[in-house]
Amino acid sequence: VQLVESGGGSVQPGGSLKLSCAVSGSTTGSHCIGWFRQAPGKGREGVARNTPGGGRPYYSDSVKGRFTISQDNAKNTLDLQMTSLKPEDTAVYYCAVLYPCSLGAAFASNWGQGTQVTVS
Repeated sequence: VQLVESGGGSVQPGGSLKLSCAVSGSTTGSHCIGWFRQAPGKGREGVARNTPGGGRPYYSDSVKGRFTISQDNAKNTLDLQMTSLKPEDTAVYYCAVLYPCSLGAAFASNWGQGTQVTVS
């Protein structure tokens, strides 16, 4: 399974961005996939994950109510819609396969190359 992120960019505080994690070699819904971010000088933080089979997604407290994860079966992507962005959301965002399905970097593999999000 290979993952490729896209959709990053620069936005003003309060703005929105949509990131996509394109999955190849398998189908999106058959995997637990998480979105992570890493700000300069900080560790990698899990922000959201799906639940295989269409169950309820999970969000970290730092993004709950602002970020929404969704699956696009036609494009085989797992998307992260980010709204009400804050300067502290600035980071490189990655997606990764999770096993077990828990939002921790220790459970993540098949990392994508990352996409930069800058809020200023």
